[in-house]
Amino acid sequence: METSVELAGLASAAAARLIDLLATDGWGAVKSSVLALWRTAHPERVEEELGDARDELLQARRTGDDGELQGLLIAEWQARIIRLMATRPDAVDELRALLGPEPGTSGTPEQRITGSMTLEAHVSGGDAFLAGRDMTVTRGEQA
Repeated sequence: METSVELAGLASAAAARLIDLLATDGWGAVKSSVLALWRTAHPERVEEELGDARDELLQARRTGDDGELQGLLIAEWQARIIRLMATRPDAVDELRALLGPEPGTSGTPEQRITGSMTLEAHVSGGDAFLAGRDMTVTRGEQA
């Protein structure tokens, strides 16, 4: 049996992934799978609320003011996912399947994700190179 800490971690990861997906072109491909989680708990209302959240997030991204809103949406949907798992324990396996492999569980120890990172660059008249891990930048002629 899973602990509440493990379930809270799953809900947190699921909410973050859900909000990330909302603002992408890939949302349409996973929308029905996400809504299926709430199939016994007013899926039409959840669809409308996710649509509203998507519209708000896309608008905020256009104005460059999405950071705080994204955090609020993640917290809101994390709470909803926790309530869903409390009423539908079978949703845990569905969430895991929807999320794919847990971050940090695949690959060699050197390739595993052990934390989070935020990268930001403000450049005027030059180049910016950001990477979460290895990066090779080659300029000029190659031998």
